[in-house]
Amino acid sequence: MVSINNLTVEFSVRPIFSDVSFVVNKNDKIALTGKNGAGKSTLLKIIAGLQQPTSGSVSMSDGLSVGYLPQQMQLADETSIISEVKKAFDQRLDRQAELETVTAALAERNDYDSDIYRGLIDRLEFLNERIAMENAGNMEAEIERTLLGLGFLREDFSRSTSEFSGGWRMRIELAKILLRRPDVLLLDEPTNHLDIESIQWLEQFLSQKARAVILVSHDRAFIDNVCKRTIEISCSKIYDYKVNYSQFVELRKERVEQQMRAFENQRKQIADIKDFIERFRYKPTKAVQVQSRIKQLEKIVPIEVDEVDTSRLRLKFPPAPRSGDFPLVLQDVGKAYGSHQVFSHAEFTVKRGEKVAFVGKNGEGKSTLVKCIMGQIPFTGTLKIGHNVRIGYFAQNQAQLLDGEMTVFDTIDHVATGDMRTKVRDILGAFMFGGEASDKKVKVLSGGEKTRLAMIRLLLEPVNLLILDEPTNHLDMKTKDILKDALRDFDGTVIVVSHDRDFLDGLVEKVYEFGNGKVRENLGGIYDFLRSRNMTELHELELSKSPQHSSDASPVVTPSNETVPQTSRKLTYAEQREREKTLRRLRKKVEEAEAIVSELERAQAETEALISAGDTSMEIISRYETDQKRLENAMSVWELAQAELDNYTE
Repeated sequence: MVSINNLTVEFSVRPIFSDVSFVVNKNDKIALTGKNGAGKSTLLKIIAGLQQPTSGSVSMSDGLSVGYLPQQMQLADETSIISEVKKAFDQRLDRQAELETVTAALAERNDYDSDIYRGLIDRLEFLNERIAMENAGNMEAEIERTLLGLGFLREDFSRSTSEFSGGWRMRIELAKILLRRPDVLLLDEPTNHLDIESIQWLEQFLSQKARAVILVSHDRAFIDNVCKRTIEISCSKIYDYKVNYSQFVELRKERVEQQMRAFENQRKQIADIKDFIERFRYKPTKAVQVQSRIKQLEKIVPIEVDEVDTSRLRLKFPPAPRSGDFPLVLQDVGKAYGSHQVFSHAEFTVKRGEKVAFVGKNGEGKSTLVKCIMGQIPFTGTLKIGHNVRIGYFAQNQAQLLDGEMTVFDTIDHVATGDMRTKVRDILGAFMFGGEASDKKVKVLSGGEKTRLAMIRLLLEPVNLLILDEPTNHLDMKTKDILKDALRDFDGTVIVVSHDRDFLDGLVEKVYEFGNGKVRENLGGIYDFLRSRNMTELHELELSKSPQHSSDASPVVTPSNETVPQTSRKLTYAEQREREKTLRRLRKKVEEAEAIVSELERAQAETEALISAGDTSMEIISRYETDQKRLENAMSVWELAQAELDNYTE
């Protein structure tokens, strides 16, 4: 489908890629990996046609559609969510109109052997196939399923996009891209603005519904669950593995070990040749052998070792000054915006040395609670910061707060004090910003490099309470592991807001779940939390009926073992009639969907019978593939209708 041919990209004469070639096949699920700044985002832009390479080309099959989600984008503010998302179907409607035009043109022609007629027939087949795959008749169901999966509520559909934060608006754009069902999906860090539940939904969608996918993500669990092929960018080259990321890590280790052995053997060979040349250079009887060795030395191509040098990157937080036993105590804390009470009676305590996680759907109050702790917004009740507590705070947008016009060196030199000012270059070198890299302007850094630079600022003064709000966004796998190790070794208190399950696993010993207007305390790690909820997968959280609001709202804390009383009352006659009416409507949707599935199954069975009888003409094979795609779409509609009925009757 997509062929990358001898691609070379240079920035300021420095090669990002050199003579790179590979092919993306139908239904490939590819994880694109490499250190920050290796060129992952650049490669996606080139495939999307938004950037031109220095040399080489990207070839695509005729009519191939590509959907591209960048890390950052500007979105329109003048429409509602539902109106904005419906734009995804513009091409489908255009294809339907073109189909009618082509059909009418064919009806008027009788030059059956002409190139024009054959061209119209080819176009008709293409349009019929695309429309069958897209199943445009299910537009409303697809929109509803996708928006709900990405965390929106039905009442959000009519709201203006301008009412939503940047993260939620990125979800709107992601919904549009997914609904277009492109042949190739290019996703650059799609999980950065998603909560755990939405990530799990996206995993299922990409695995089951998407065609070819090229994915850049630093969420190890996410790419392991989606991708079966891994392409690494290293030292301006690519390495292509037909395995998922975890298996790739092991194979890469073996590859680097082999390269190291070959490198050492070559180095010994070169040393032996040079030694021979020096010993016998001036002996006439050895002149021929010496010249032979010199030519041999000139022909040797140096072996490169693709191991990324992280030996200097040793992230270590300064020793934490001793704080009081309870760095953070909340008692009856509440927050209101005007007449809207966001939360009330929030109570919990974080002990010295604890490492805890805030998890839950976006908009359930994690960041708002952090802002209350930081004193950035007013609240009611009592929030006590313990004795001698010094807070280090890493906000979600910390990297974006850096001045793009300053250099890397000036960014750190500007905040360093005392003796630290004499060690700025050493500090930058330890974080892989040594040499010329320290003179780069911040605006040219990759997302991961900016995050790493922002992290350095956090290390310049000793703290004993670290509050990190999504610290792993844009960090590559290696740097993320190094940060995780440093946090484990940190002897102070840590609060981490994160949706990255792999990062939290083995790091935190307590999980606060935000949802349904409450915060529930769960002792143990992230997977202990799942077991305490009788879950096997995190995606089961999305089945909860907790209200979501796009304005981040903090909840009330309730102990995990406390039973929350449910108020019940008898329905009025009007309410009962409305409920019965809704039930009839939902049951009818299920019955209609079942009827369509049955009809398509019957049609497919007839086609299978013809194939079994030996009819393998292109027409029959094409009909079978079309029936299969229609059946898959019909099954999705039936599943959605049945789930809606089940949820209503619970």
